[in-house]
Amino acid sequence: MRDCVVVPMPSKTTSPHTYCLSPQGLKPLLFSKLTYGLKPVHFNDSNAIALGRSGRLACRSCPRRVTLKGRMLSPLATGISAGLGVVAGAGLAAGGYAYAAMWPGSQLFGSTLIAPARPGELALTFDDGPNPVWTPRLLELLARHGLRATFFMVGSRAQAEPALVRSVAAAGHLIGSHSWSHLNLALAASSRIAEELVRTSQTLEQITGAPVRYFRPPFGARRPAVLRAARRLGMAPVLWNAMTSDWREPSADRIAARLMRSIDRLERRRRAANIVLHDGSHLDSTANRAPSVAAAGQLIARYQASHRFVTVDAWG
Repeated sequence: MRDCVVVPMPSKTTSPHTYCLSPQGLKPLLFSKLTYGLKPVHFNDSNAIALGRSGRLACRSCPRRVTLKGRMLSPLATGISAGLGVVAGAGLAAGGYAYAAMWPGSQLFGSTLIAPARPGELALTFDDGPNPVWTPRLLELLARHGLRATFFMVGSRAQAEPALVRSVAAAGHLIGSHSWSHLNLALAASSRIAEELVRTSQTLEQITGAPVRYFRPPFGARRPAVLRAARRLGMAPVLWNAMTSDWREPSADRIAARLMRSIDRLERRRRAANIVLHDGSHLDSTANRAPSVAAAGQLIARYQASHRFVTVDAWG
């Protein structure tokens, strides 16, 4: 008897792949309408797999027919199968690593703070600042509404704008680390990871006089060494569950509408929303963030009367 497993993909709109665990390796069996999730099944010898409406996998026997041509080709077929098994296994491993390293909801490389089961709570978080043009306008918006937000700052940007960093802290907002140079830390050497995090924490602490307790990895990219380095410095890694491409979207209305759909969906699932917007850019210190600031204003107008805005330290 061989084992067959359904391997889940990151999106529920993507059909999982099923692999036969055989002596030759992982053999992919492709079919559609599979239930999302991990579902082990068993089948004998070379049976065909059929999928019924119930979502269960059923086995159908295929009688084996042996011919002289088949006997002659069997070593070649075995070699091809083994090669395909290695390729499939490598592809599966690469896909699994990418999911664990980049998918914001993944906890495979270690636990991260996202959002608790507290419907009605929203955390506005802003990445890649401070921005000398748009961060002050964002501070004015938040002050008008009496709200506090979380700012994950790039260390090199903070070093260039110490007075602005102090203004963010003086207004009662939470400041976290977003690394020194916005490097993809999942691909960096351990020594570089430590350098990026230590330098940023030291710079922010020297400017504000307060310890840095939260860290958001650039691009959400992490591996176990990244999470360990953050925790050694006393920082909790933070991801998100509501984001859109506001850094390249020129329409504040579209940014806000997409985030509202995410927030409302999380509400139905009885979850709080950890919202990412950008007040800065790691590529341009004065990037135009007017759409992002305006979208933040729309979110505040929509939810302030019915929801509680918090900073991420309210969650752990």
